[in-house]
Amino acid sequence: MNQTKRGRHASRLTRIVVASLLLAAAVLGLLIDSRTAPVKAQAPPQQRGFALPSWQVNGYDGPDVEQSLQEVKAVGATWVQFTPTWFQQNRHSNEVTRTVETVSDSGVERAIRLAHQQGLKVFLKPHVDLPVPGQDSRNNIVPADREAWFASYTTFITHYAAMAQRLEVEQFAMGTELSSISNDRPAWMPVIQAVRDVYDGVVLYAAGRDYATVSFWNAVDMIGIDAYLPLGTTSTTDTRLLQEAWQPAVGVLAALSAQYDRKVVFTEAGYTSQQGTITDPSNWRISTIINEAEQAAAYQALLATFSGQPWWEGVYWWVWITPPYSLAEAHDFSPKGKAAEQVIRRWWAT
Repeated sequence: MNQTKRGRHASRLTRIVVASLLLAAAVLGLLIDSRTAPVKAQAPPQQRGFALPSWQVNGYDGPDVEQSLQEVKAVGATWVQFTPTWFQQNRHSNEVTRTVETVSDSGVERAIRLAHQQGLKVFLKPHVDLPVPGQDSRNNIVPADREAWFASYTTFITHYAAMAQRLEVEQFAMGTELSSISNDRPAWMPVIQAVRDVYDGVVLYAAGRDYATVSFWNAVDMIGIDAYLPLGTTSTTDTRLLQEAWQPAVGVLAALSAQYDRKVVFTEAGYTSQQGTITDPSNWRISTIINEAEQAAAYQALLATFSGQPWWEGVYWWVWITPPYSLAEAHDFSPKGKAAEQVIRRWWAT
């Protein structure tokens, strides 16, 4: 699977301002100081997952899929996320369609069956994207003809919802990071109903920067957040500072959970092994300087902050890559073979 061809190019969640927080600069190559890293104490979250995306028609057809599933299970994952993607020409287009970057249905079905054979639960999270990574994002989709777009989108999303039902997929996202139109409750309610008409598992929406303005949280079963929140303005490996930086988000998300009586799951979260990743987590090309320690510290801080929160259901890390991969991908989001993998093992596999 070429899992990082498009990188992590969707727009990030709205930045939560961490007032007056000056983070210490990380020393290149410095490992996390175990004397300052918080000790694991909380029970693991219920959903411990990784995303295994593909942007190739045959992306789920090869042996690396099964290898990836075995590897994520070995580090303690209990869930896996698959993200088939359809595209639209530009942010104002009225139709979403398959392209040569849409993984085949047979491939998605194979991946789901292999995951279940490994004893992993499956979260199917179909995406809509724009053709050119980095130029615009699904967050900014505003169709010229909303009625036509929602009709096309409903065809797309119910196709995968029916697949999820047929293959006994445990959880399904009816939308992801559609920030500019997620406040249109009258348009979304029929979409949610159409999904529920063909799928009887857990249905959620994966919010990006729109989490506070989503108009239909009470119509889905769980609040999903693609949690790429900046944790400061300067590179650091100090997990205490990173945990402090998370505290405003803890309060906001706890209140959101209480308001709608829904648990919160991080439908995506991730950091590259590049210097400065905590300042802009969704940026997959933030630096040419390698810093595995910063990535590992960010993993540690997130798990230490949220594990044990009664309203938090877990996290899906973006992303796990099985070799062979390019040098550029080696410093992308995947924790495989890096210090961050050991952080995950300590939290999930022990």
